[in-house]
Amino acid sequence: QVQLVESGGGLVQPGGSLRLSCTASGLNLADYAVTWFRHAPGKEREGVSSISMTGTNTKYADSVKGRFTISRDNAKATVHLQMNDLKPEDTAIYYCAAYSTLPTMTPPFTNEGRYDFWGQGTQVTVSS
Repeated sequence: QVQLVESGGGLVQPGGSLRLSCTASGLNLADYAVTWFRHAPGKEREGVSSISMTGTNTKYADSVKGRFTISRDNAKATVHLQMNDLKPEDTAIYYCAAYSTLPTMTPPFTNEGRYDFWGQGTQVTVSS
């Protein structure tokens, strides 16, 4: 059974940092491009950041550019999302999703149905 697992969420004060991780069982995450999505209460789920299978190409939503950094360690089949200077509006459940595509392609933030696998999410709360 394929399972993506997110970890690293929690409660942090504004201006603080968190590092999310995405791992997988039942598949080699190194064979997929990965996107982090988030879903805040009362809002639609949105794409936050994507990384290609090779790790050479990345993409960010305008709202997180300069604050978030996506990376991957294919030897450990793990994808990270380093989140700095967190704001209350970053509060959401964060999901990682795996996407089968060409090695240097970053997946789209749209067409969520095209993603192959999703995790269960990890809660990030930014509050003083």
